[in-house]
Amino acid sequence: MKQAVVTLTLILFSWMLGACGKNDTAAPYTPPVIPPVTDTTIAAQYGTPFANVTDPQDAVIYQVNMRVFSQQGNFAGVTARLNAIKDLGANVVYLMPVFPVGQLKALNSPYCVKDYFTINPEFGTLADLRTLVETAHQQNMSVILDWVANHTAWDHSWITAHKDWYMQDGSGNIISPPGTGWNDVAQLNYQNAEMRKAMIKAMKFWVMTANIDGFRCDYADGPPTDFWKQAMDTLRGISTHKLIMLAEGGRTANFTLGFNYNFGFSYFNTLKDIYSRERPVTAIDTLNTSEYLSASPGQRVVRYTSNHDVNGSDGTPTELFGGINGAVAAFVVTAFMKSVPMIYNGQEVATAYRLLFPFTMAKIDWNVHPEVTAAYKKVLAFRSSSAAVKRGALTTYSSSNVCAFTKVQGAEQVLVIANLRNRAVNYTVPAALQPLAWKDALSGNAVTLGTTITLAPYEYQLLKL
Repeated sequence: MKQAVVTLTLILFSWMLGACGKNDTAAPYTPPVIPPVTDTTIAAQYGTPFANVTDPQDAVIYQVNMRVFSQQGNFAGVTARLNAIKDLGANVVYLMPVFPVGQLKALNSPYCVKDYFTINPEFGTLADLRTLVETAHQQNMSVILDWVANHTAWDHSWITAHKDWYMQDGSGNIISPPGTGWNDVAQLNYQNAEMRKAMIKAMKFWVMTANIDGFRCDYADGPPTDFWKQAMDTLRGISTHKLIMLAEGGRTANFTLGFNYNFGFSYFNTLKDIYSRERPVTAIDTLNTSEYLSASPGQRVVRYTSNHDVNGSDGTPTELFGGINGAVAAFVVTAFMKSVPMIYNGQEVATAYRLLFPFTMAKIDWNVHPEVTAAYKKVLAFRSSSAAVKRGALTTYSSSNVCAFTKVQGAEQVLVIANLRNRAVNYTVPAALQPLAWKDALSGNAVTLGTTITLAPYEYQLLKL
């Protein structure tokens, strides 16, 4: 008994060291090399791999929560609205978990996965998923799946077949993820090499059998970094597929591991404080450095004003960011400053009610607030057309109340000025920006900047040279 407790303590220490990224603050992280999974029997290639996967720097990610997305609540309901997603300006469709949900100790959470290799019949069939992916590809959009690698449902077959694939207490009982309160799921043991291989095989299976274009990796800071290095080496080794990999995590080592994106938890919380607590807008500036430690020029932080978690726990964008006008201003800053933006289904119609877990009640009404949808389309159309916005160098000119910055790429220069207060604000225009021949990026009209401008509550201006 005592030896078992000591062993668990050592495992937990090793686990936490890997999960928390303790080595991020020192030299650039170099994960140990573990051979990739080379098993060729995983799955045969279905159909034709997508040749036009979105460049990660050009992405606008659209999160689909299938249970609320359509009246049907299934793949077919998403396929039917792919045109609308594309017209909005998104080019990467991110599907929340599509796998069977556990029933033992469960809360009906999509993140409680019972089987990594099959489709939740609630959403349809493998053929339905393939149709969704193929239709998206025909419209030049990529599709990524939500992947839950840290834990499984209590009635996953691994529980009985491979108990050693799970972390256990001193009495040999499988445990939930330590310190999380996630009692509906069982914590996997990443000290077990065979479990790692099985997990990576499952990820590769969906690349081959459904031609998906990557993964949003749930709680990516949970599994240790050397697992993700092994997984990334395996997945990047599929020469026929160019994959988009999003870590729902914040440790900077994720960039070194090969993820295209980290997740903007700190950005969201800072933006929320700017609106609700009058925190200075300049607080965002520090994140543009700290969130990008270890990032290469092509890697990005995914930033958002809503997602499936915060929509229920914190509130809708209109609740958090001062109503419709404030929410749109917040999205403009989010989409343009230094990020790849993510949209949570329904925010583009200013859905007024929260989409509450486990997402089985209210459906999204796509007919409300067409003026908000029109605003999103204009903003994202300009983003899509602008190399400066997507790849340009950032210079900030923010005040305590106004978010202002330029993005410059070659001869193209974009200026964004957004009042993030629910009151009129005077903004002093930097002298270097005053004499330039600006145009309104949305209307094309000439704009002359004086020494100061007065911005209405939540007013934003998108200017270009």
